[in-house]
Amino acid sequence: MWAADCAEHVLSLFEAEAPTDDRPREAIARARAFGRGDLDAAGEIRRRFVAVRAASAVSSPAAAAAARAAAQAAAVPHMGAHALGAAAYAAKAAGLAAPDHPQAVHDEVTWQLGQMTARTRAALRLLPPLGEDPAGPLGAGLLASGVLASVIREIQAELAPS
Repeated sequence: MWAADCAEHVLSLFEAEAPTDDRPREAIARARAFGRGDLDAAGEIRRRFVAVRAASAVSSPAAAAAARAAAQAAAVPHMGAHALGAAAYAAKAAGLAAPDHPQAVHDEVTWQLGQMTARTRAALRLLPPLGEDPAGPLGAGLLASGVLASVIREIQAELAPS
């Protein structure tokens, strides 16, 4: 649910450019339905790439990042670590949308952290630190570099036991 919240928070960046493309909004709705237990993992795993295709339908990097945030939220049934991917892409979208506001990414992360429930925090604490798992979304792939990695590290640092 938290991943869906993160993606939905920046969805307007995508919809401003592609108002008739429902793929990211539908991905977020499916992520919420999965979180409620209304959808099974197998079906959602098969559909997880639909929203990412929407990223190529827009020209602005912020809109594309917002679509990728929705795709990451929809991929949570595949691997829970995609929740951090949703947050990272949402923060990236916020930063790209506000190039004159250097705090935009950090402000988005602060908002995201404020949306976490105790249950979400507990679940995210079970994930390996970014870059320490050779497989999965937190491995050496796309999420392990640039602003995406910075966001995930910031979130994971906030989740670390005091």
